[in-house]
Amino acid sequence: MLTATEAKLLDALEPRAAQEGVEIVTVEVAGARKAPTIRVYVDHPDGVSFDVLSSSQAWINDIMDEIDPFPGAYTLEVSSPGIDRPLRTAEHFARFAGEQAAVKTAAPVGGRSSWTGELAGMEGGDVILLVDGERVALPLEGIKRAHVKGTIDFGS
Repeated sequence: MLTATEAKLLDALEPRAAQEGVEIVTVEVAGARKAPTIRVYVDHPDGVSFDVLSSSQAWINDIMDEIDPFPGAYTLEVSSPGIDRPLRTAEHFARFAGEQAAVKTAAPVGGRSSWTGELAGMEGGDVILLVDGERVALPLEGIKRAHVKGTIDFGS
């Protein structure tokens, strides 16, 4: 799911995140090679407040300065995962069981690589998704990208 660069950045950030009591949901590197944008999505057990974002931005920036992942210019963005929360780990897929999710696989599974359905958790190394009344097992290591499909109830 992560590129080698994204995995390297995640590995550099996770020990400090644990000390700070935040979770690094995922890291994305996007944009031009000469001046990319590094997006770090953080979560906190009590929710992501402005204070959590502000303090996370500070220590993440310090680590980025130390490792200098892209000599020259880059933009650092630190954000909450938002309503369409990315899913990366087995724990993420298990925690959000019951939610609607969109999943893209690196290679086709059963003739397709785009899936949308209800997360039913994990079984072994497979993400279980209920799609159109069918139970589908997608190998976690074959998932390219996945996220919760956020919904808003305007009737409440």
